[in-house]
Order: sequence, then C-alpha cells, then structure tokens
Amino acid sequence: MKKRIITIGRQYGSNGRSIAQKLSERLGIHYYDKELIYLASKENNISYEELLKVDEKRADPWRYPVEDDMQMNRRFRYEPMNDVLFETEKELILELADKEDCIIVGRCANYILRERENVRNIFFYAPFHKRVKTIMERASVDEKEAAYLIKKIDKQRRYYYNTYTDCRWEDMEQYDICMDTAGMPTDSILDILSAVYESIL
Repeated sequence: MKKRIITIGRQYGSNGRSIAQKLSERLGIHYYDKELIYLASKENNISYEELLKVDEKRADPWRYPVEDDMQMNRRFRYEPMNDVLFETEKELILELADKEDCIIVGRCANYILRERENVRNIFFYAPFHKRVKTIMERASVDEKEAAYLIKKIDKQRRYYYNTYTDCRWEDMEQYDICMDTAGMPTDSILDILSAVYESIL
C-alpha cells in the first residue's frame, strides 16, 4: 500500500511548523522539519550546527556559509554545503515517502514528490501584520525586528525554492490547498487537513 504524505510550504510567521506538529499528533504519524537536518548530518558526518547555517538557503557565490575547514574538506571542496544538504535531504524525503505516512515541512518536498499521486501539498500564508505579531510573541522582539526577520527569511526560502526547483515558491498552482492560517481557528485547519489525509488513496 502506498504511503500517504502531506507536504507543507509556509511563509515565515504563518505557524506552519506548529500546525504540522499538531497534525502529526492528531494523525499519529511523524512530521519532519529540522529533523531532516539531523538525519542529513548523520548521513554526511557533518555537524548539525554547520548544516543548520545553510538550511533552506541557496549557496552564496561570494562566501562559504560554513566553517572554512569544513567547506574545504576534500569531499565538499567543489560543492557548496547548501547543495550537499539539499541533495541529501532530497534522498531522505524520497526514502521517507516510500517507508511511512508522514508530514514534511519545507525543503522543496512538494517539488521532489511532484510525480507521486499519494501526496497532498499544502501552503500556509497569513497577512503580514498578523505574522509580525506572531514573530514578536514567538521571538520576543519588537515590531521592527519582527518585520525584518519575516522579510529576510521569506526571501531566503523564496530564493532557495526557486533555485532548486526552477519554479516559484509562492505560485499557488503548485499546491493542492493554500490556507490563510490567521483566517480560521487552528482546530478547523486540523480538521480540514485530517480529512485531506484520510482522502488520499
């Protein structure tokens, strides 16, 4: 029997990770977000902290994003660590999709699994001012800093996605469902996504 997969793309501050975690608890299946970085670090024998620096970021042609000693290792000298992480996460996502029902957050998972019929792709967004309020509360920062972080991280995710997929991150046609997470209660969102999961054949 094919495994049922939900992928989640999300704007920063739209509470995508939190919703994915709650959905995994409700459905009794795993969700993978930063856990993919941990698995990739074991796969490549690179520290989690170093890979975290390049997570969901495209390579910068002007500088190494990790410690020079690590990037200049013979294994990685001619390949940016961003590319190493993406290719490893890609293989992990394909393996997980074969092995278990799960939820995968970010990492171009909707694109990587685009040819599979047993996948439903969700994109979470929310009005900018709502996301600013969320980040102010979550990160304990002021309004100016929260707005800066949202613009910075959304830009990083957009460039990362566009670079590795040749598609546009915010092109809603790539997703089965796009949801304004500020527009309805979390329980209602979970009800909808639970029904989506159950409908996957």
